[in-house]
Amino acid sequence: MARSRFGTGPNAGDVNSLTRAFELLGRRWNGILLAALMKGPHGFAELRRSVVGISDSVLSDRLSALVAEGLVARTMNTGPPIKVVYALTRPGHALATNAHTNGTAN
Repeated sequence: MARSRFGTGPNAGDVNSLTRAFELLGRRWNGILLAALMKGPHGFAELRRSVVGISDSVLSDRLSALVAEGLVARTMNTGPPIKVVYALTRPGHALATNAHTNGTAN
């Protein structure tokens, strides 16, 4: 799992973390994807159905970026059938919760 750039310790509220959080939430679809994952783990097709209007390529790009930031975990279940599942990490859940509470999810 990727290490999150969002701290969870005593310095987690610094300006750099807040700036990075708003940069991520400002990208189209990221807030909606985090909100969808707040309901629990989803597969790619489930997310595509949950987020109306997102293309497969954009969904793949956004999920890869959120995984790289450490906000979303990607797990492959060996099945059968083989299935990739996406779920919020602890920092991802904290960001999504705060965004929802503050009304900043796009």
